[in-house]
Amino acid sequence: MTENLAVSIVEPTIYDLSSPGRTGVTFPAPDVPKAELPQGLLRSDLPLPELGEVDVVRHYTNLSTFNYNVDNGLYPLGSCTMKYNPKINEDTARLPGFAFAHPLQPVETVQGNLVLMYQLQEWLKEISGFAAVTLQPAAGAHGELTGVLIMHAYHNSRGDIKRKKMLIPDSAHGTNPASSSMSGLEVVQIPSDGRGNLDLAALKAACDETVVGLMLTNPNTLGLFDEHLEEAIQIVHTCGGLVYGDGANLNALLGIIRPGDMGFDLMHFNLHKTFSTPHGGGGPGSGPVGVSEKLADFLPSPIIGIVEEGQDDRLPLYGFLSPAKSIGRIKSFNGHFGMFVRAYTYIAMHGAEGLREIAEYAVLNANYIKARLNGKYAIPYDRTCMHEFVVEGQWAAAPGVRALDIAKRLMDYEFHPPTNYFPLIVHEALMIEPTETENKATLDAFADALIKIAEEAKTQPELLKEAPHKTPFGRMDEVKAARDLVLCCWLPEVNE
Repeated sequence: MTENLAVSIVEPTIYDLSSPGRTGVTFPAPDVPKAELPQGLLRSDLPLPELGEVDVVRHYTNLSTFNYNVDNGLYPLGSCTMKYNPKINEDTARLPGFAFAHPLQPVETVQGNLVLMYQLQEWLKEISGFAAVTLQPAAGAHGELTGVLIMHAYHNSRGDIKRKKMLIPDSAHGTNPASSSMSGLEVVQIPSDGRGNLDLAALKAACDETVVGLMLTNPNTLGLFDEHLEEAIQIVHTCGGLVYGDGANLNALLGIIRPGDMGFDLMHFNLHKTFSTPHGGGGPGSGPVGVSEKLADFLPSPIIGIVEEGQDDRLPLYGFLSPAKSIGRIKSFNGHFGMFVRAYTYIAMHGAEGLREIAEYAVLNANYIKARLNGKYAIPYDRTCMHEFVVEGQWAAAPGVRALDIAKRLMDYEFHPPTNYFPLIVHEALMIEPTETENKATLDAFADALIKIAEEAKTQPELLKEAPHKTPFGRMDEVKAARDLVLCCWLPEVNE
């Protein structure tokens, strides 16, 4: 791996640019007495490069161009909904009254911020069909954990303490069983049927008085709307369980159908997936949770509400309210406010009609690419998909080629690969989600690349096995990288 890395680097390292005596920053003379640095603060065996400011800026700017991002190309990661982030979102989030507000300010001084949060709660309720919403969770998985805790608290409040099982489909996101296990629940996997739906017979067999509920993604991670959704929800409700909706795929439903109306009891929203807040890079994320009327009292505390009604020419006073049976605080303050501003902006800009168009174009784009690839790739569940679909990255005529090879080769065509090896129930899975903002020319170019790769797999498989060929870095030994971590600064002599 290190030899490949050394050969692949096309820019000089920051150590190659170093020259004794070069200085990037000159500090003014101190107006306090000088003091020695504490022993051990700097490592004596870490030679720091000596560079001018322009060298440092150019070095890191050049490195940044190696990054693929949604501003310079299609990001077709299935299940992740890597939406384009409108730049107006960033403008509004940087308004001084938003960017410089402190969460411990008196509520009277941040009424505009509280109004925005309150309105976002109301919009999410309207979009989803739920009775109440919390904005606190810091990410989608955190929202899941919050939802599972709410479900557990609801049953316990009724003295129904024997419920210890969470039912989870085999096509679920890995965070679903993780959130349940972290809450002390037993996870029971429910298989999918031959059409990619939840297997109703298996669901019925698993449902009894020990079931906390079912965690269900709809559309599911195969990109399919469950054909027996209402019946599945009814089965769980009949045994006294609750139905949790994983909101990862809400982008396909906006303005068309509401999870609350379908019978879901609660659901988390991924603001980064559906409402265009930044996705990736370590956060911050945001995973609000919506609940039905019977679960509203269990929401984390506090939520935003009107604490004093307006009278005459006085506006209402907004502040913090605590639900009667709250599970307590699950995040410092009230979540990631900057993400709320971005999501609010996105919803306000599109309105009800625009949100519906988002879902319609997301579904249209996915089905268009799927139709283009049909016959070139095996499609295990060949139904009309929603916002994403899954193909198999393997052919009998190319037995040595795997989905990973296809993904690596796609980089040579200057496209980010789709999601690999998920969902786990599809062999050599490639999960593709183009989102709503890509135009037909981009969709065609992406489909053309995948079709060309399918031909190469059968005629020149070595092109795929050794890909990528045109990127700044060649193929890495990913297993070695994960198991043999190098956590210190890269030095040329380390790899010689």
